Amino acid sequence: MAKKTIVNWEAREYIEYKKNAGWYFGLVLVVLILSGIAIWWQQWTFLALVIVAAIALLTYTARPPRLLHYSLSDKGLSEGNNLYTFDSFKSFGVLNENNHYCIMLVPKKRFSTRVRVYFPETEGEQIVDVFGAHLPMEPVKQDMLDKLVKFLRI
Repeated sequence: MAKKTIVNWEAREYIEYKKNAGWYFGLVLVVLILSGIAIWWQQWTFLALVIVAAIALLTYTARPPRLLHYSLSDKGLSEGNNLYTFDSFKSFGVLNENNHYCIMLVPKKRFSTRVRVYFPETEGEQIVDVFGAHLPMEPVKQDMLDKLVKFLRI
Protein backbone atom coordinates (compact mmCIF):
# COMPACT_ATOMS: atom_id res chain seq x y z
CA MET A 1 0.00 0.00 0.00
CA ALA A 2 1.59 3.27 -1.12
CA LYS A 3 1.61 6.20 1.21
CA LYS A 4 -0.27 9.30 0.16
CA THR A 5 1.42 12.62 0.95
CA ILE A 6 -0.95 15.17 2.43
CA VAL A 7 1.23 18.15 3.43
CA ASN A 8 4.84 19.17 2.65
CA TRP A 9 6.83 22.00 4.29
CA GLU A 10 10.31 23.09 5.25
CA ALA A 11 11.38 24.43 8.63
CA ARG A 12 14.48 24.91 10.77
CA GLU A 13 15.33 22.10 13.16
CA TYR A 14 15.36 24.44 16.17
CA ILE A 15 15.04 28.12 17.09
CA GLU A 16 18.36 29.91 16.90
CA TYR A 17 18.93 32.36 19.73
CA LYS A 18 21.40 35.21 19.26
CA LYS A 19 24.26 35.25 21.74
CA ASN A 20 25.92 38.50 22.76
CA ALA A 21 29.34 39.04 24.31
CA GLY A 22 27.82 38.62 27.79
CA TRP A 23 26.80 35.05 26.94
CA TYR A 24 30.36 34.14 25.93
CA PHE A 25 31.78 35.97 28.96
CA GLY A 26 29.44 33.97 31.22
CA LEU A 27 30.51 30.71 29.61
CA VAL A 28 34.21 31.54 30.07
CA LEU A 29 33.55 32.55 33.68
CA VAL A 30 31.73 29.28 34.46
CA VAL A 31 34.49 27.25 32.78
CA LEU A 32 37.18 29.10 34.75
CA ILE A 33 35.36 28.60 38.06
CA LEU A 34 34.74 24.90 37.42
CA SER A 35 38.33 24.46 36.22
CA GLY A 36 39.63 26.19 39.35
CA ILE A 37 37.56 23.88 41.55
CA ALA A 38 38.83 20.84 39.62
CA ILE A 39 42.45 21.95 40.01
CA TRP A 40 41.95 22.76 43.71
CA TRP A 41 40.52 19.28 44.37
CA GLN A 42 43.00 17.70 41.94
CA GLN A 43 40.18 16.14 39.93
CA TRP A 44 41.85 15.90 36.52
CA THR A 45 39.07 13.87 34.95
CA PHE A 46 36.54 16.52 35.95
CA LEU A 47 38.85 19.22 34.52
CA ALA A 48 39.01 17.34 31.21
CA LEU A 49 35.21 16.95 31.24
CA VAL A 50 34.71 20.70 31.79
CA ILE A 51 37.04 21.58 28.92
CA VAL A 52 35.52 19.03 26.52
CA ALA A 53 31.98 20.12 27.46
CA ALA A 54 32.86 23.79 26.83
CA ILE A 55 34.35 22.96 23.43
CA ALA A 56 31.32 20.82 22.52
CA LEU A 57 28.92 23.58 23.61
CA LEU A 58 30.78 26.21 21.55
CA THR A 59 30.84 23.89 18.53
CA TYR A 60 27.13 23.11 18.83
CA THR A 61 26.06 26.73 19.27
CA ALA A 62 28.20 27.90 16.35
CA ARG A 63 26.40 25.55 13.96
CA PRO A 64 23.33 27.14 12.36
CA PRO A 65 20.11 25.10 12.39
CA ARG A 66 19.55 22.94 9.33
CA LEU A 67 16.59 23.47 7.03
CA LEU A 68 14.63 20.21 7.14
CA HIS A 69 12.00 18.94 4.72
CA TYR A 70 8.87 17.49 6.34
CA SER A 71 5.94 15.66 4.84
CA LEU A 72 2.81 14.23 6.39
CA SER A 73 1.21 11.14 4.93
CA ASP A 74 -1.37 8.62 6.04
CA LYS A 75 1.54 6.59 7.54
CA GLY A 76 3.05 9.37 9.66
CA LEU A 77 5.53 12.22 9.64
CA SER A 78 8.62 12.08 7.42
CA GLU A 79 11.61 14.20 8.40
CA GLY A 80 14.04 13.81 5.54
CA ASN A 81 14.64 10.03 5.42
CA ASN A 82 13.20 9.36 8.91
CA LEU A 83 9.60 8.21 9.26
CA TYR A 84 7.76 8.72 12.56
CA THR A 85 4.64 6.56 12.38
CA PHE A 86 1.49 7.76 14.13
CA ASP A 87 1.25 4.56 16.18
CA SER A 88 4.54 5.46 17.94
CA PHE A 89 2.88 8.40 19.68
CA LYS A 90 0.06 8.66 22.17
CA SER A 91 -0.82 12.33 21.59
CA PHE A 92 0.35 15.67 20.24
CA GLY A 93 0.15 19.31 21.18
CA VAL A 94 0.90 22.69 19.65
CA LEU A 95 3.35 25.19 21.15
CA ASN A 96 4.01 28.81 20.21
CA GLU A 97 7.58 29.77 21.10
CA ASN A 98 8.48 33.37 20.27
CA ASN A 99 6.09 33.35 17.28
CA HIS A 100 7.49 30.01 16.06
CA TYR A 101 4.88 27.27 15.99
CA CYS A 102 5.70 23.65 16.64
CA ILE A 103 4.00 20.32 17.04
CA MET A 104 5.15 18.36 20.08
CA LEU A 105 4.64 14.60 19.62
CA VAL A 106 4.38 12.67 22.90
CA PRO A 107 5.76 9.11 22.53
CA LYS A 108 4.08 6.00 23.86
CA LYS A 109 7.33 4.65 25.30
CA ARG A 110 8.09 6.03 28.74
CA PHE A 111 11.74 6.99 28.23
CA SER A 112 11.54 8.09 24.59
CA THR A 113 12.07 11.75 23.84
CA ARG A 114 9.33 13.98 22.57
CA VAL A 115 9.59 14.94 18.92
CA ARG A 116 9.40 18.66 18.18
CA VAL A 117 8.51 19.77 14.65
CA TYR A 118 8.39 23.44 13.65
CA PHE A 119 6.02 24.55 10.94
CA PRO A 120 5.02 27.79 9.17
CA GLU A 121 1.86 29.47 10.40
CA THR A 122 0.37 29.35 6.89
CA GLU A 123 0.40 25.53 6.88
CA GLY A 124 -0.57 25.19 10.54
CA GLU A 125 -4.28 24.49 10.24
CA GLN A 126 -3.81 21.73 7.69
CA ILE A 127 -0.94 20.15 9.67
CA VAL A 128 -2.90 20.19 12.94
CA ASP A 129 -5.95 18.71 11.18
CA VAL A 130 -3.89 15.77 9.85
CA PHE A 131 -2.35 15.07 13.25
CA GLY A 132 -5.79 15.45 14.86
CA ALA A 133 -7.21 12.80 12.54
CA HIS A 134 -4.67 10.26 13.84
CA LEU A 135 -3.81 11.32 17.41
CA PRO A 136 -5.61 13.00 20.31
CA MET A 137 -4.59 16.60 20.92
CA GLU A 138 -3.56 17.46 24.47
CA PRO A 139 -2.12 20.60 26.03
CA VAL A 140 1.68 20.37 26.19
CA LYS A 141 4.12 22.42 28.21
CA GLN A 142 7.84 22.86 28.06
CA ASP A 143 9.65 20.55 30.46
CA MET A 144 12.60 21.58 32.64
CA LEU A 145 15.14 20.73 29.92
CA ASP A 146 13.27 22.86 27.36
CA LYS A 147 13.20 25.77 29.80
CA LEU A 148 16.91 25.37 30.57
CA VAL A 149 17.83 25.30 26.87
CA LYS A 150 15.75 28.42 26.28
CA PHE A 151 17.28 30.19 29.29
CA LEU A 152 20.83 29.33 28.19
CA ARG A 153 19.99 30.22 24.56
CA ILE A 154 21.49 27.06 23.10
